[in-house]
Order: sequence, then C-alpha cells, then structure tokens
Amino acid sequence: MRRLAVAGLLLTLTACAPGGCQQTGAPETADPGPVEEPLPGDPDPAPEPEPPVPEPVSWPHEPGGALYPGSGSGATDATLWAAGMRFPIEAGPAYANSQVYGYGGYLAPGPGGQCDARNYAYPWRDNFCETRSWTNGMCPAGKGHQGQDIRPATCEKKVHWAVAAESGRVTSIGSYTVTLLGDSGRIYRYLHLDMAGVRALFPDAASRNVTRGQHLGKVSSDFGGNATTIHLHFEIKAPVASGGGATVMFVPTYSSLVDSYARLLSVTT
Repeated sequence: MRRLAVAGLLLTLTACAPGGCQQTGAPETADPGPVEEPLPGDPDPAPEPEPPVPEPVSWPHEPGGALYPGSGSGATDATLWAAGMRFPIEAGPAYANSQVYGYGGYLAPGPGGQCDARNYAYPWRDNFCETRSWTNGMCPAGKGHQGQDIRPATCEKKVHWAVAAESGRVTSIGSYTVTLLGDSGRIYRYLHLDMAGVRALFPDAASRNVTRGQHLGKVSSDFGGNATTIHLHFEIKAPVASGGGATVMFVPTYSSLVDSYARLLSVTT
C-alpha cells in the first residue's frame, strides 16, 4: 500500500511543468448565497423616477391675426404651413412686429425712430394681411401684406444672419428679394437683405444648393435702390387646396414662426 501512495505522488509531480505547477481552468468564485425571492404580499420595488418634463419655452406674443389696431383685418388661420422649419434668423432674440405701424414707420403710433427700444421688445405681433394693395387670397379683404416683418436682435445693418428655413435651392436673387425653393416644395422669400453680400455668397448657379440653417445673407434695409427700415420681411408660399386642385399662394407665416422661434429659444436658453 505504501508503494502505491509513493507512485501516486510521483505521477502528480511529473504532471507539472518544469517551472512549477500552474492552476488551469477558470477560478472558482465564491458562493453568492441564496437569491431572495419576493414573498407573496411584498410591495413592488419602487419604479425609477421619471425625468422632469422641461418647462415649455415661451415669450410674450399676441395670437395670430391680432394686428395693430387700425392696421387691417388679420388671418386667424393657425395652420403650421411650414411645420418644423428653421427660424429664418440665425440667433435670437428677434422681434416680429410691424415696420409701417411701428416707431419710425410712416404710420407710427407716435414720435420715435426705427431704433426706438419699443420696436426691440416683446410682445410679438402678427402683421400678415396688414393693409396693403397687394393681392393676398388668405386675407379677409383679399389683399394685404404677404409676409411677416421681423427685426433682428439689434438695430444694425449687415450684422445678423438670415438662414435657410429648410434645405433646398436658391432660385432667384433680385434687387431686394432672395427666393428659396425648399425640398418640401414650399417657397420662402427673404426681403431687404444686404444684396451685395448675398451675391458674394452665391456667385453662380453651382453655388445655390443650400442646407437647412445655411447663411443666406445679412439682415439690412435694401429696397432696390431705396432704403427701408432694418428688418427681414419673410414670406412662405405653399400649395393650398382650391377647386379640387392646389394653388401655390402666400400663406400666413405667424404660426410657423412662433413654432420655430420656440425651438430656437429651447436650444439657446
């Protein structure tokens, strides 16, 4: 029996490498112990807390169609004609109001120039359909202002960028108007930019494909050889159902601007 024990010891020693015996295989882990199962009647585990809902971004603004008193009858259509568009000025704050009926305009409510602080303050006010002689089928009078006037953050020319409301192509650069045909089929028109700067950005047809948010030009007062107040006049033309078909026409801009400005503020606040 003693010889068998010695022989077993010799076999064990000869199984080791010359450098010594090494442990092979995965190391044993400690016994984790019994897993506790919930007993009948135990309360359910507390759920993970819901993340807080962010406060809606807002600012003082009048409802769509609420024009300056005596300036015309507004369009109360709240349709988002350009849902999801990018706000057409790169950075806030910006002030949607009237140029003609604002301070410095020719129908101003009282003394003051275009840079009057009251023009650069909330609340916003719609001025689509404001009294004009231009045809506008969306207005109660059948004619009126075809877009929305927007003042940039400060009363300075050639400082604040206007940007593409969506990806598309610049189809026309006039004496004071830039026209963007969006990939959606909507048409956006930007008036009173620094037109020399616009032409420098888009010198030829090959340069005129643009992406959402791309610079189009700087807000100024160009008006085809004359000057207006410093502002961006912004228009949207979209297909509108008419007589069993669709007609591309000027549509109220205010609701789409409110929507896009709220999203701009949510990024910058």
